[in-house]
Formats: sequence, structure tokens, C-alpha cells
Amino acid sequence: MIPRSVVANQLARTALLRASSSYPSKASLTAARCLINAKQSSWREKQQQHRLYSGSASAAQSEKETITKLLYNIGSRKEVEQYLRHFSSVESQKFAVIKVGGAVLTDELDTLASAITFLNRVGLYPIVLHGAGPQLNNLLEKAGVVPDYHDGIRITDEKTLEIARKVFMAENLKLVEALEKMGTRARPLPGGVFTAEYLNKDRYGFVGKITGVNKEVIEASIRAGALPILTSLAETPAGQILNVNADVAAGELARVLEPLKIVYLNEKNGLYNGETGKKIDVINLDEEYEELLKEPWVKYGTKLKIKEIKELLDHLPRSSSVAIISAGHLHKELFTDSGAGTLIRRGFKLFHHNSLEQLDKDRLRKIMEKEDPEVKSGQVSVSSYLHQLENAKDGFKAYGDEPYEVLAVVKNDDETGSGVPKLDKFIATKAAVLNNVTDNVWALLSKDYPSLTWVVDENDANKGWHFDKAEGSFTKNGKTLFWKGLNDVARIEKVVSNFLETQTKEAVDAATSNGSFASGQRRSFSTMKKSAASPFFGGRRMFSSSAASQRDVKKIGLIGARGYTGQELIRLVNNHPSLEIEYVSSRELEGKPLEGYTKSPITYVNLSAEQVKEKTQSGEVDAWILALPNGVCKPFVDAIESVEEGKKMVLCDLSADFRFTDSWTYGLPEFNRAKIPGATRISNPGCYATGSQLAIRPLLEHLGGTPSIFGVSGYSGAGTKPSPNNDVNHLKDNLIPYALTNHIHEREVSHQLGREVNFIPHVAPFFQGITLTVNLPLNKTMTSGDIREIYEAAYDNEKLVHVIKGVPLVKENSGKHFARVGGFGVHSSGKRVVVVATIDNLLKGAATQAVQNLNLSLGLGEYTGIPLD
Repeated sequence: MIPRSVVANQLARTALLRASSSYPSKASLTAARCLINAKQSSWREKQQQHRLYSGSASAAQSEKETITKLLYNIGSRKEVEQYLRHFSSVESQKFAVIKVGGAVLTDELDTLASAITFLNRVGLYPIVLHGAGPQLNNLLEKAGVVPDYHDGIRITDEKTLEIARKVFMAENLKLVEALEKMGTRARPLPGGVFTAEYLNKDRYGFVGKITGVNKEVIEASIRAGALPILTSLAETPAGQILNVNADVAAGELARVLEPLKIVYLNEKNGLYNGETGKKIDVINLDEEYEELLKEPWVKYGTKLKIKEIKELLDHLPRSSSVAIISAGHLHKELFTDSGAGTLIRRGFKLFHHNSLEQLDKDRLRKIMEKEDPEVKSGQVSVSSYLHQLENAKDGFKAYGDEPYEVLAVVKNDDETGSGVPKLDKFIATKAAVLNNVTDNVWALLSKDYPSLTWVVDENDANKGWHFDKAEGSFTKNGKTLFWKGLNDVARIEKVVSNFLETQTKEAVDAATSNGSFASGQRRSFSTMKKSAASPFFGGRRMFSSSAASQRDVKKIGLIGARGYTGQELIRLVNNHPSLEIEYVSSRELEGKPLEGYTKSPITYVNLSAEQVKEKTQSGEVDAWILALPNGVCKPFVDAIESVEEGKKMVLCDLSADFRFTDSWTYGLPEFNRAKIPGATRISNPGCYATGSQLAIRPLLEHLGGTPSIFGVSGYSGAGTKPSPNNDVNHLKDNLIPYALTNHIHEREVSHQLGREVNFIPHVAPFFQGITLTVNLPLNKTMTSGDIREIYEAAYDNEKLVHVIKGVPLVKENSGKHFARVGGFGVHSSGKRVVVVATIDNLLKGAATQAVQNLNLSLGLGEYTGIPLD
């Protein structure tokens, strides 16, 4: 047992760290709004000019990036970007219909205008429809007209209609003017959108029942770059104006447009439980509707509202949902997992089963193969995991939704001796996260398991979600233990102590077994355990019981450090928490101090192959990186492999010498990730080759001919040795084609894809970065949207590949550690697409990818030490 004092100290430290963490708050929401409001006045004239003249694209993109960064104040970068991609994946008119209550126009006009402007600044076009009930009642009272209702519907006579028309016109223009003052183009559409017939003229007067929606009016506004601002007034075919309830009009509009979001803005910021007074965060209609209507507080207007929303959503795609929110919290509701108001969705019925016979094996297999890191890495098969569940001593309970977009497994076995069940698995698709199915499943399993523990890798993309669900956490060397429902300090100490002890056991097992898998391959919710007291602590793969294998921080030997790539590697290792440079070798720089490295004083040496052999044999380094020109590294490789220690040591070669050698692992993690953990011989892909494969591979099965790649690189790609291709005077006002056929990267890409490609490289006068314009013949007719969806799905969880709608630019990607893929221009025939990729040739094209491969092979988190922004 770990001493209680150690556990207590670590718990106290973890608590302090958690308390200081930055989580979205009301203050950050207010700050974000203040920031945009402060910038509005200085932007207005400039942005209106930018929108009218040729500089608009660049200015709009810059402004969009600024506003997107402001959104990071209310949620994580990952949350904001995934929701932006989600909302931008549909046609503009299918993003959202926002229904604004009349009271919001009176009391929160500036907040409303700011919220809508915020959305428009990031490229979204909400369709806004407003009411004017309080304003109409006020004017009717002044005119001496007593409001009259039947069945909750306002009786509209000629006088009421006359006043209503004036009120709607005035309120419509008021909102349009408020938006225009903020530099947001808006178009008033008080009529011409809804066609209607009399609901019952004798009973209700001039009240309409909508029979049609003129989408063209709305789409024309959006095409012109203006937000459509609608009222709920409708017209008969003969031109008679009729009054329609704004909620009803918003519902009819949504039925026609089928938007992702239908937003009802009110001052209350959501629906509230009439008994507890607490706001309802989520309503999953398929699961909760019938029981909800039985609640005693669900009556009158609330009951009618819920019924109307269910009827609406029943006729819309399951991807559509309703949000009831205040204007001031709109951004948090739309761009964060936690939301801010009340989200209402159809969802699916949830299940909870405690036997394999009750599970749909095919659907379970599908989600595990797609979303489970352990299965994806090849470490564990679906069949073997099911066998584990079948033999669980105390059984298990599985939770999910009908289509198996979420799967959670709780094991009842008390493996920790603490008497607390363990959440063994919680995996979800992107759609499930965006639609809050994860929260619904969590709520269901929490009813059965008020106390729970689980373990998540520190690099888990959804770690923030786990912090939100947990009541406490403890992080140590790459793993975070979470718990909830543990109110006894002694019990918490026991859970943490057992967590550390089990880590020790697993580390020892890894060191003494013949298995080749690194702990970096373990699934997020495993109970693989380590201990700070162990020399093996940290969970890295242990190649032997030598001193090198027991080190917590891995020692790196870098051969060929003079080049640009070598310098980038030094910078990355300097900021890496688990890597240190032991030797840096350069013939030209021998005897000089290593600049830019601050962890310890290092002097350049000029290592011979024999010296590399000696240092390998002594166990002084854990991995060698060869950053040498093509055809130079073989003597060093032979020297390392000539000793027993070298055969188990990680060797990463940045040249092309071993990219065609089957005994070496090709280190392009996005396509070969399962083979890299535990690999000891890694061939780092070429820069052009990396970008080209990222641009082509998602469409491999759809290719109808030979891809052609037009590549342009900055002159850093020509190396440091003087040549015409890196002579800035020769490059000035020039673009130089070279190696017109049979370039080494043409052969590399063809070899890896299993089909021929044509590649024509060029060098340009800029220093750093690559752009690749790739022409891809297709074997079937496709649209740009079809293709973008394929790429978004292919790179959905890839942190170092960003898919964008526009054309990526070199200057925006230079110095970045990720690649961008975009363009997706489809020929009018639909049988040819042009994809554009940009990549920094020195980073993701070389040094960053080498660190990514080292992380995987050494059992570290894949993205440890790599800046992701």
C-alpha cells in the first residue's frame, strides 16, 4: 500500500491544479461578448468596405479567425472547431432557424444583435424569425382595443391586423438596423415568405394557417451575403395579410428547410422543472417524452410547447434539435458540449443489458472497430474483449443507444479492492457527442452506479468531458483516475493508492514479458497501472531490464543536426516533457555548443559509426534519429544493428533509404498507426509524400485514373548545401521545376498507395512550406459536398490533419505542425476533383512526424510535445 501521506499530498496537489484549470464560466461568456462589442465600432466601416471590394476575402477570413478565438473563451478549442465544422457542413440555410420572442427585442436587443453577429462572423447564416406580442399588446391597449383569445389564439380583426402590421414592420427594421450598426448585413423580410389560408375566418378573423414557404426569398438573401430577418405575417394567394403565431411560423419554416438547429430565444434561458426550480439541460424525446408528460408540473403552456416540439422533430431528420436559450447564452449552447439552455432532441431509446445475448453483436463490433483505440490499434480484437466480458467474475452492464453510437461498459468486478465498480469503456461517435447522446447514456448508467471509478489517458481528446462528469481526479504520468460518488476521504485514498500500485504491477509485467505492445496503445478506460515508486513508472514500453529501458525520460541521439530539419527536431525535443538529447552529431559543427537547447549544456560531436555502436551497446540512448541526406545512413544503421542492444532500440530514419524496405515500419501514423507502437525501425515519410498521401488516400477507392500532383516547396526543402534551388537570387521572381519525372517521392507515394501517381515538383522563393494541387479522376459522379464529407470522416479524429472548406494557403500553414486539406473543386462533369493540401516541409513533413513516431514507438502519448494550434 502506498503511504497515506504520499496519497494525501498528491490529492491536495491535484485538487489545487484542478481548481486553477480554465473552464468556461459566466464571466468568460461576458468577456467574450465585451470583446466583440469593443471591436465592433472600429470594424464597422472597414468591414463594410471589405465586403464591397476585392480585399474582402482576406479581411473576412482574418475576422473569422479572430472571432473563432474569442469563442475559445466559452469552450475548448476542440469543441468550438467540431461544432463549427458540423454547422458548416450543410447548406447555409440549413444551419439554424432562430425564433425571437417580442420581449427579447424590447429588453435584449443589443445582446441579440451581438449574438447573431457573432454567428455571422464565423461564416454562419441563421434565419431569424421574430414575434412582437408584448409590443402589439401595448399598442392595442393605447388604441383602446381589448385583446381577445380563443383556444389560445389571438382573435385578429381589421384594427388589430392594422396595428400588428405596423408593429411587425417597426420591430423588423429595429433588429435589422441593430445588426447593420454592428457591420452585419441583414435584409428585412416582413412579408413574402409565408403563404396561408384562413384558419377559420368566422372564429379567429384574420389568422392564417400556413400552406407554403417561399424558400427562394430566404436563399436570395443569403446568396447576397445578408441575414434574412423574417416576421410571422403571411399572405393569401390573393394578397390578404394574415396573422400567424410566431412559434407556429418557425415550426413551418423548419419543416421546409430541415435545419440542424431550431432555436427559441427567451429571457428565461431554457425550460425549468416546476417542482425543483432547476433548469432542464436535455430532453431526449424518444426516451423521456411519455414519462415527462405525466409529471404534475408539465401542464398548460409548457405541455403544449413540448408537444409542439415533439411533433416538429418527428418530421425532421434525427440530426435536427431544438434549443431553448437566452440571447446572452446562445454561443455556449451552440458551441460547447455542456450547453447553457435546454436541448430537446429525438434521440433514440437507450438500452442497458447485462448479458452478451442481449447485445447486437454486429452494431457493437462496428462502433468498437471505429471508435475504440485499443481495437483500432490492433492490440485487442472485438472477439477477445467480448470473451473478457463473458468471463467477468461479477458480471457487467452495457449501456448505449439503439444505433450503437455510444457504448459504455461497467464491470462489477471489484478489481481495486475498494468496493467501487469500474467504468471499463465509454466510446462514442462524433454525431453522438454533437447531439449529447453521451450525456443521456451517462445519466442512465449513473442511476445504476452512483459510485464509479475510471481511467483516461492524458491525451484523450474528450478529457474535458470526463472532468465535467467526475467529482474528483488524480493524474500521474500520463493517466488520469476519475471518480464520482466517493464521499469518504479514506475510501478515496484507497482508490488512489490501489491505482498507483496497479500501475507498478503493469509496468513490471511489461518489463518482464515478451509482449511488444506499449502502454500508449491501451484503451482510455483501462485499469493498466503504474507506480511512482517503480523504476518502470511512466508506462513506456520496456525493451530490456537495462538502465536505458528503466529511464522515465527517454534519451535521444541525433545524427545530422546541422540541417533545417535537425534544428526543428532540437526545438521540439527541448519542449518535450519525456525526451532529452544525449548526443547531437554534426561534422561541420563539432565542438560548438548546441544553441536553442536549454535542458542541459550539450556540445556538438562528430560521431563515427564505431562510436555510435559503442554508445548503443552501453545503453546511453533509448533512440537514434538519423537526419542525414539520402544514401548516407547505412553505416550507422549497420553499426547499431551489429550489437544486441541495438536490435531492440528505436531507430528513426528521416532519409528515403528504407522507405521501400518491408522490414522497416513506414511512419505515417494517420494511415499506419497500428504498426508503429513497439516498432524499432521506423522510416519517416518524405514531405511531399506525406502531403500527397493525405490528399489522395481518402478517395483511393473512388479513383478512376492516375492522380497528378503539382507540388511547390519553399527552398528550405533543397537543404543547406548551396545549389540553384536554394539560391535566393536565382529564385527571385521565379518558380523552378526540377526532377520532372521519377522523383523519389513520386515512387514513394505510388509504392504506399499501391497505384501509380504522377508528380511534378517545383521550388519557390519562399523559405518554408509546401502546397500540393492534386488532380483526381473519379470512377463515379460526385459532388464537392460528397467529397468533403469523405475527407472529414477520414480525418475526424486526426489532430495533425485539418480539413477546411476553402483552399489552404502556404503562408497560413508555414510554421504549423499540422497539414491542411481543402479545395474540393469538382469539374462540371462530376468525374474529376482537385484537392489542395498544404504542409510545413520541416515540421509535419519531417521533424514533427519524427517526434510523433518516437512518441508512439516509445509508449508515450502520440501528440506529447507537439504544439497542436
